[in-house]
Amino acid sequence: MKISGQNFFLACALALLCAGCAGYHLGPVKPDVVAGAQSIEIVPFNNQTLEPRLGDAVTQALRENLQVDGTYRLATGGPGDIVVTGVIVNYRRSGVSFLPTDVTTAQSYNVTVTAHVIARESATGKLLLDKNVNGETLVQTGSDLEDAERQSLPVLAEDLSRNISELLTEGSW
Repeated sequence: MKISGQNFFLACALALLCAGCAGYHLGPVKPDVVAGAQSIEIVPFNNQTLEPRLGDAVTQALRENLQVDGTYRLATGGPGDIVVTGVIVNYRRSGVSFLPTDVTTAQSYNVTVTAHVIARESATGKLLLDKNVNGETLVQTGSDLEDAERQSLPVLAEDLSRNISELLTEGSW
């Protein structure tokens, strides 16, 4: 039997496509968690930095990320099966690029925030997660650094909450 070049190409493409999806599965990554079976309670994050409203922004972003992910059901009316608490312990800004005419004046900053996150099973008190988690974003200063940082706050909170959500849903406890 003679195989044409086009049929051979299609057979190879089909084989590669099937092989690439062999390990993929839908649903939560943690094998012992059925999507939405466990509830998770997010206690508002305590902000120990001088950056105002950071704790509220991180708490809200984390709740939204976990709702979108769907691995856990968000406990809104009472205590959850898992309780997550966090303390924002560090807010750091470091210059990335500087004015060509003045090497001491930054044009953009890398802003990093660190939160200490703890997750416990509410029934047993078993510690599931106890770790510092970082989030970061790039801030272009323009004419007003304070205004630029305030506008970048939701992006910074989103990055930190995405990293926390990933640890909660996919991390190895």
